[in-house]
Amino acid sequence: MLGNGESSFDLVTVGNYTKDTIVTQAGTRQVDGGGYSYAAHAASLAGIRVGAVTRLAAEDAHVVEPLRQRGVRVFAHISPSSTLMRLEYPTSNVDERILTVAAVADPIGLDHVDGLRARAFLVSASVRGEVPLAVLRMLRERAEILALDVQGYVRVVTGEGRLKYEAWPEQAEVLGLVDVLKSDAVEAEFLTGRTDLRAAAAALAAYGPREIVLTHRDGLLVLADGRYHEVPFLPQPLRGRSGRGDTCVGSYTSRRLLADPADATRWAAAVTTLKLEAEGPVRGTTDDVLALLEERFAA
Repeated sequence: MLGNGESSFDLVTVGNYTKDTIVTQAGTRQVDGGGYSYAAHAASLAGIRVGAVTRLAAEDAHVVEPLRQRGVRVFAHISPSSTLMRLEYPTSNVDERILTVAAVADPIGLDHVDGLRARAFLVSASVRGEVPLAVLRMLRERAEILALDVQGYVRVVTGEGRLKYEAWPEQAEVLGLVDVLKSDAVEAEFLTGRTDLRAAAAALAAYGPREIVLTHRDGLLVLADGRYHEVPFLPQPLRGRSGRGDTCVGSYTSRRLLADPADATRWAAAVTTLKLEAEGPVRGTTDDVLALLEERFAA
């Protein structure tokens, strides 16, 4: 394990590192990814104590350094391989993409989170099996809020290495443990059969989560306490689609520890807008977020 120290945080992100190959009409490039990282970078802008738990190959251990420079305490556990993902964007539509996986890191186990406590845990897995149900149960016992990105449970790797959506036997129990559920529009339609965003959010809430964070091409929709909150993303220009949802739920959950759902929705939209303007995790400072809120998101 790489990283020791305090075991109590405001928010801890949990998920495996992914070594991403991103292919667009502009070319091919390598990017250090993983929902745990995008979410932790975003959460650090809320001015809270942030931790991150991940698994990766020893040769990739250096990738956690940018998080540490952000003040995030990283607990990195070595796996025989990192998760190797290829994301192809064949058109200008950033929500149209083809995902393939060449290798998957070993799962995060009970021993990797044992001893950690937080006001909120955010599970940002990439594929099913990465963060098992037993780990979710432990995290549920140790936090006020359990947030989860549903992509890490509906996405499975086929024999050909493609990612596809599948319902899973533990769905009812998993969603019953969750306070804040993040989904994108495509995943929400798969789970609920609804194309209308508000109807899909309501259907997801019926599974048990009290707050739904639903991202789509143009922005995010939050359903909390029976009320809908909608705010657009306003990047100028759009350069970094990968990690959009992870950034959004990381910024929403961290701000939610400090503010109400309406405020957290605006905050998440602003942080995600900053992220969309550049490849990789969100850059900038808390002051940059505040300035953006004033410039583009004034009520």
